[in-house]
Amino acid sequence: MSSNTKTAVVFPGQGTQRPGMGKDFYDNVSASRLTYEEASDVLGWDVGAMCFGENEKINLTEYAQPSILATEIAMLRGLQELYGFYPDYFGGHSLGEYTALVAASAMPFADALKTVETRGHLMQEATPPGIGAMAAVIAKNIDIEKIRKMLEDLPMDVANINSTDQVVISGHAGSMDKAKERISGSMENQDEMRFVPLNVSAPFHSRFMNAIKEAFREVLAAVSARMNSKNAARVTSNYTGLFHAATSDRVIEALVAQLSGSVKWRDNMQALAAKSRQIYEIGPNRPLKNFFRSLDIQCKSITSLSAAKREFSA
Repeated sequence: MSSNTKTAVVFPGQGTQRPGMGKDFYDNVSASRLTYEEASDVLGWDVGAMCFGENEKINLTEYAQPSILATEIAMLRGLQELYGFYPDYFGGHSLGEYTALVAASAMPFADALKTVETRGHLMQEATPPGIGAMAAVIAKNIDIEKIRKMLEDLPMDVANINSTDQVVISGHAGSMDKAKERISGSMENQDEMRFVPLNVSAPFHSRFMNAIKEAFREVLAAVSARMNSKNAARVTSNYTGLFHAATSDRVIEALVAQLSGSVKWRDNMQALAAKSRQIYEIGPNRPLKNFFRSLDIQCKSITSLSAAKREFSA
């Protein structure tokens, strides 16, 4: 970890949604409450009600993505109001990359909300229900290229490179058993390997998303004039593994490529750690903390207002 005084913040993505997420911030911090109200005005549906209640639509991609983004920005703005928390660098996992761009003032909040709502709809429609599947492979010191080699003749891709000990594969549901058989058979310590099917509705970050890339490029092009690409240089790109280039065309290319490309989260973590003394995870759940731990990098998670008080009031 760098010895400088800079701080970074990271945002988790889809799958972290939960009933009641962000309500403590909404109830107690005016900036957070206004954020949910702004999101509702932009999207035309009650984002707070979606996040705070028991509506099962929260698990549909087109609702989950803007709801998570709104919650994470509401939490960040709450921390800014209460504690003057203004990080220097930003990163986000998949959907969380859009939260990071908003947090860095690289993309307007309203544009990001509409963008991820459309992104979620397109991703949902990219394949018929039941065709796609994703699974996490958990084992010590995973060899990414070895995994790719085993999948190369299957309609499967490496979707997420999350840590030294976890990758996610994504593709055709009918090939998942064969992929599991090959990967588990290649592991030296098969008893220690875990193969965990993910509860998702489409094969994200795989070749099956290629069909929606041009439509999504048009969505991003429509908001590009309002992007501050200079600020994007403070945000890591899932697709490249490095910080974004400071041009809107390059940012758009990286976001479009992220749809079907591997999320190089391990590289993102290393890029952020090289520039930051302290890293915070902000969101409704804390999946990223353990990924950082696998690289011996400390990451403190803020998932609630009480957690924020413990961290910033000390």
